[in-house]
Amino acid sequence: MIDKQSPLPIYYQIQELIRKKIEKKEWQTGDVLPSERIFAEQYEVSRMTVRQAVTELVNEGLLRREKGRGTFVAEQKFTQTLQGLTSFTEDMKARGLKPSSRLISFNIKEAAGKTARVLGLNDGEEVYEIQRIRLADQSPMAMETTYISTKMVPGLTESIVQHSIYEYVELELDLAIGYGEQSLEAALSTEKEADLLDIEQNDPILLISRITHLQNKTPFEYVKSAYRGDRYKFSIQMPRT
Repeated sequence: MIDKQSPLPIYYQIQELIRKKIEKKEWQTGDVLPSERIFAEQYEVSRMTVRQAVTELVNEGLLRREKGRGTFVAEQKFTQTLQGLTSFTEDMKARGLKPSSRLISFNIKEAAGKTARVLGLNDGEEVYEIQRIRLADQSPMAMETTYISTKMVPGLTESIVQHSIYEYVELELDLAIGYGEQSLEAALSTEKEADLLDIEQNDPILLISRITHLQNKTPFEYVKSAYRGDRYKFSIQMPRT
């Protein structure tokens, strides 16, 4: 199964053999892979070569390592396009998944600094500060901190924010959401993020900041999110200009 005369590196051939087994469902999500020793004996290669193949697939997100337990087939990553503004709830429902939220905290506080500035508020004006874990089929996907002006969106409650804030804004308050401005960056999880997202500290995450505007261009929401790097990826279509 391994062609040692091929110009393709041996680690790459092993990598593709593993990939094909996963694609053909011979190994499925959660299955543990054979050890490096077994791979090395089977293909008559060094354990270092096997390790390189496995590491490449871990970096892709196709496999995941658990310290002291082994290497497993990872859960499929969700791909979200960066065209169009949708809520987490809408996005998960479109995938046939059940969205939910676990509320960490719900407070009213005085806006200051960047939060006040991006929402077009004066320091001291009140905002809701909402911290939630966003889940799909009960699996944690993201840790989210949201700031919303209390005068712009009155009447928010703990019950409402455990579902979809966008549905409340559009259906109950009859406000038209227009567009969002979003930025992404890669980072490593903090101890708190790791604990809440059920990952290890220093695992990769995607940090996303979004300012959402109504159709009249008034900003009403500032969101900071930490998405699990092993479960989420983003894509964008880039027409030539």
